[in-house]
Amino acid sequence: MAARGPALVRLGVPLLVVAMALPALWLAWEAVAGFSDTEPVRHIQHVTGLTALSLLVAGLALTPLRRLGGPGALVRFRRPAGLGAFTYAALHLVSYVVFDQELSPSAIMADVAKHPWVMVGFASFLLLVPLALTSADRMVRRLGGRRWQRLHRLVYPAAVLAGLHFLWLVKRDVHLPVLFLAALGLLLGARVAFARGEVRRSAGAARAAAPRPDHA
Repeated sequence: MAARGPALVRLGVPLLVVAMALPALWLAWEAVAGFSDTEPVRHIQHVTGLTALSLLVAGLALTPLRRLGGPGALVRFRRPAGLGAFTYAALHLVSYVVFDQELSPSAIMADVAKHPWVMVGFASFLLLVPLALTSADRMVRRLGGRRWQRLHRLVYPAAVLAGLHFLWLVKRDVHLPVLFLAALGLLLGARVAFARGEVRRSAGAARAAAPRPDHA
């Protein structure tokens, strides 16, 4: 049982990296073979955006799973999942700026004014940038554990904004974005519940450790 965690990391992390690469490889294959979709740019944006949001939700689910009895090594999957989410979010943004708007600032500004969900998606991406830049172990040491943890809580508003971006973008069938937002709501609720439990345990431990007055 002691080797379960290290084995999970040795095997699971490379498998996760390979799995995360599959959507990008599939898009590359489609680009070489010729897209069957009538709107290839929309197809690229859909695949990259959906993959980014899926990885965000998966990464946020790892800590609750560990606290509910999963192996502690699950936390080792958060970094690759987060970096994968950022990578696909960046590809999603690049496909929009380069292929959709053809690098035209005026076209982008006009699209933002017409479709506010573009700004919501961009805000989500901006929140992910400092998380990706500080993901390395040396940044944890430089910032300090507490400050690093506070900074990386930005992943929650980033994920919520990404979910709202998806919901706002979809015009008819909203089942999938609603499902993502519901999952995010459950994960945020779990975080609040765990935080309250830690506060209660700390308060109980403090009361137990406090010296009791002597009664004559």
